[in-house]
Amino acid sequence: MTLGLDLGTSGLKALLLDGDTTLATATAPLTVQRPAPGWSEQLPADWWQATERCLDELAAKHPRAMAAVRGIGLSGQMHGATLLDADHEVLRPCILWNDARSGAQCAELETPALGLRRLTGNPAMAGFTAPKLLWVREHEPALFARVAKVLLPKAWLRWKLSGEFIEEMS
Repeated sequence: MTLGLDLGTSGLKALLLDGDTTLATATAPLTVQRPAPGWSEQLPADWWQATERCLDELAAKHPRAMAAVRGIGLSGQMHGATLLDADHEVLRPCILWNDARSGAQCAELETPALGLRRLTGNPAMAGFTAPKLLWVREHEPALFARVAKVLLPKAWLRWKLSGEFIEEMS
């Protein structure tokens, strides 16, 4: 048995597979907080609650199959800045991939002196994680000083499921 979890912006989707056969699916909606124009945030605790809700639903439908799960595949939203302190506590709502607050930080990163585009091959865009971190450093310095780990949303969910901090190259 295999379990698939997709942490999307609008919901968590779960899929229980027996080989190539889909046994069951479950979905739990997620909301996006927009505390200011151009801002887009979610609470990681909401991701976990949605995951638990989906897993409970699958277990209620197929308890024996869920007990036999031997692998979990994860997919999900990218570029969100999930900030943890040294005790692995979430410091603030995750700044999502579609958040636009870090335009000034992108302009800073695009200066020729930094050579970011030459180094990475990519332009600085507000959706990426690095400009978000610069924004937090500038606008929430006390919080930034407490940041011990920065995880993408899917990596945070992987940590909650496994207790291990693992990220894939992308």
